[in-house]
Amino acid sequence: MDASRAEEFEAYVRARTPALLRAAYLLTGDQHLAEDLVNDALIRTHQVWHRLWDGSPEAYTRKIMYHLQISWWRRRKRTPERLTDVPPEPGVNSYPVDEQARSVTRLALQDALSLLGARQRAVLVLRYFEDLSEAEVAELLGVTVGTVKSQSAKALARLRIIAPHLLDSPTSDRKLR
Repeated sequence: MDASRAEEFEAYVRARTPALLRAAYLLTGDQHLAEDLVNDALIRTHQVWHRLWDGSPEAYTRKIMYHLQISWWRRRKRTPERLTDVPPEPGVNSYPVDEQARSVTRLALQDALSLLGARQRAVLVLRYFEDLSEAEVAELLGVTVGTVKSQSAKALARLRIIAPHLLDSPTSDRKLR
């Protein structure tokens, strides 16, 4: 790889890593696993950068992340349960109330997503956080559109049960309804 393409890759990594980490965290439910996932995906992107640098490298990197996560799920027979504390009650601090409410909602949503199965979590993340169509999600995950629809419905139903407070959150966008 010549110097200019190496610099372009470095600029791409610096610019896009935070967004990739957010998506990876939603997929894995763990900050350290998310960092590993992004790192592995960027390594693979670097290997083919000479073909991607003028195309859509982020789409390629995200697709690699999704495929790597699916591979990790298949290798693990069971996802260990994670015990988490209840999110703290809103208190008086230096943050404005709406910022504090958003933080509490985000933490509650992360906790609720961590209680879902890996496939259901992936479907919700891709459909509602990455805003992909059912067909795009099905293609990325290597399943049928019907599977995406059923997993999405089951995951949303489970979220309604395990996190009903998210429905009435002032910062929610009503996607759980």
